[in-house]
Amino acid sequence: MDVEAAVEAVRPICADVRHRGATAVREYTEEFDGVSLAAARVPADAIRAAHDELDPSIRAALAECVRRVRLVHHDQRRDDVTTQVVPGGTVTERWVPVRRVGLYVPGGQAVYPSSVVMNVVPAQEAGVESLAVTSPPQREFGGLPHPTILAACALLGVDEVYAVGGAQAVAMFAYGTEECPAVDLVTGPGNIWVVAAKRLLKGIVGIDAEAGPTEIAILADATADPVHVAADLISQAEHDTLAAAVLITDSTELADQVEVELERQVPRTKHAARITAALAGRQSGIVLVDGIDAGLRVADAYAAEHLEIQTARAREVAARVRNAGAIFVGPHAPVSLGDYLAGSNHVLPTGGCACHTGGLSVQSFLRGIHVVDYDAAALAAATAEVVTLAEAEDLPAHGAAMKARFDWGIPR
Repeated sequence: MDVEAAVEAVRPICADVRHRGATAVREYTEEFDGVSLAAARVPADAIRAAHDELDPSIRAALAECVRRVRLVHHDQRRDDVTTQVVPGGTVTERWVPVRRVGLYVPGGQAVYPSSVVMNVVPAQEAGVESLAVTSPPQREFGGLPHPTILAACALLGVDEVYAVGGAQAVAMFAYGTEECPAVDLVTGPGNIWVVAAKRLLKGIVGIDAEAGPTEIAILADATADPVHVAADLISQAEHDTLAAAVLITDSTELADQVEVELERQVPRTKHAARITAALAGRQSGIVLVDGIDAGLRVADAYAAEHLEIQTARAREVAARVRNAGAIFVGPHAPVSLGDYLAGSNHVLPTGGCACHTGGLSVQSFLRGIHVVDYDAAALAAATAEVVTLAEAEDLPAHGAAMKARFDWGIPR
């Protein structure tokens, strides 16, 4: 993915949204999505109707997804911590949620109500007071986002939803329009244009990560079941022709067996053409290594969004991984579980970003603010050292600000 080239392509779109607001958003929506919007915001009655008309089995499954994700993310909330540095002097780290967030839910080749859950629940658990969701409009649904996405919003109590996708959606959130107030943070995965817009507008607005097309890497040895390995590679290749599916193994026998399984399983899938294109792409393949130690080095260098460990002593091997968006341990924790019901978050860094960025969590929506509280005696005791350091940095006014409080040679 040449994100830098995509940045240049979206730059004029974002600038146009900044200057012309909702009019530009509507025009780009018509150009790129083939939908003419009277207004970008989805009517409240359409959100309620989508919930009421949702298949009961899907509603029940989404409710269980919400329950498990909320359970995990509730325990991520941090408590404020106060440290006494010296008698009379404390520093408190206070965790404060951002005020308003914009949550992007992809459209395109699949429907992602689970991404609504993964974005909204941690924001709610963090205590964010204002949530807005956007998702691309669908012509077959009257220019609204997919009804299952709207139903998931209703299930979570989100009533501010926009039928906007792509770079124009990120720009709408970053700059604000007549219809949509600006946000402090944009989260959620998307296509290359969404990723490019997030990169371009980072600093104007906070972002979680550059989450692009999905990736799966599987570190496996001869103990792995080739049926499982092939099925898991296929499960992520199903997302997109740009999806990456990588097997890292020290077993040529397993590699051969997985290739046979792929040839057997892929034609039986609903999206065989898409999966075949993803598996045949340069981003996918089988990497043969000399052993598990070498496999771990490859896995850490790749820093996959999803990393499965299907080896002997899988927990021990997983504990040695340094770079991954999420790690799935052993034969009974496939990525598909994490996509929906593990309780973990599936909004994860891609494109190697897992070496420096984690997945979406409650922490993504919190800011740590240091609160400094010193009394006069504690300040006096620190003054000599502050003056010394300030003078060493040739910033004497810093020291003067300390001495002024004690009338130490400061003219009045």
